[in-house]
Amino acid sequence: MKQAMPRLVHRTLAAALVAGAFAGTVSAEEKVLNLYSARHYQTDEALYANFTKQTGIKINRIEGKEEELLERIKNEGANSPADVLLTVDASRLAKAHEQGLFAPVKSKLLESRIPAHLRTDDWFSFSTRARVIVYNKAAVKAEDVQTYDALADAKLKGKVCTRSGSHPYNLSLMASIISHQGADKAEAWARGVVANFARAPKGGDTDQIKAVAAGECGVAISNSYYVARLMRSEKDADKKVMDSVGIVWPNQKTTGTHINVSGGGMLKNAPHKEAAVKFLEYLASDDAQRYFADGNNEWPVVSSVKVDNPALTKLGPFKADALPVGNLQMYATKAQVIFDKAGYR
Repeated sequence: MKQAMPRLVHRTLAAALVAGAFAGTVSAEEKVLNLYSARHYQTDEALYANFTKQTGIKINRIEGKEEELLERIKNEGANSPADVLLTVDASRLAKAHEQGLFAPVKSKLLESRIPAHLRTDDWFSFSTRARVIVYNKAAVKAEDVQTYDALADAKLKGKVCTRSGSHPYNLSLMASIISHQGADKAEAWARGVVANFARAPKGGDTDQIKAVAAGECGVAISNSYYVARLMRSEKDADKKVMDSVGIVWPNQKTTGTHINVSGGGMLKNAPHKEAAVKFLEYLASDDAQRYFADGNNEWPVVSSVKVDNPALTKLGPFKADALPVGNLQMYATKAQVIFDKAGYR
């Protein structure tokens, strides 16, 4: 049979299909969890294996791009075998919320472990990453790029590189600017950044860092874990890149550096709700939080968890924006409208 979405990667697919076919007859206590994940990090294998070892609950996993997974869940409707959706970026989690895919979860453990600003009624953050400014040390002064607002300053004309304005990372940053400054100032900022482009938006965050190092642009924005990944690389080319660039934690004197999240929630039609809650609670455990930090260069959301990641240690402490992730959810759609009006493609 031809698959509707050939790019999806199926993990123990047969078991997942059986779970869907017999969702109406199996016990709610069945020791299985059907996970739809848009996280594509190899280190997550150990994360899931540890959950099964601790609980005896087997994970059937289907991986895919966020849009594909959301469409799949909608198409499956009430018969969906999916229990939990994991993805990255608040704007993507907001989309799942807006489409009514998540179910509210009440858990004293999650409420006590995850700070209030990093959770909503129906989805939870389990790790964070910061949106930092990367600059070419030979072409730009650090003092000129201490804030996100500075990226719209005329002195940086022809020096700004960025990925697409439609990418969730940038949409979440824009949502935070709307929340802090209002839509009019946010649009003025977007227009200023567009006027400063060194090239049309393209590529991912690693591409932006390498373009800054090569002198193609003077400054860019990147998620911190891409920076940390290059810092931990043993490749000479990557070491050369990091020697050429400097890193700024933006907005340290005001709102703090914008952070984004990796998170997830229990799906509305989850056939294994008890297992789903256990899994979400597990992701807030010390063990799981260390996997996020040490394995993928993210910060744990549980502040008491100590990490052993040399790149994160070298990047040092910073003031993070404490804006509730619900605000990012609230302004995600507006962010795209503003970027489109500003010509930020």
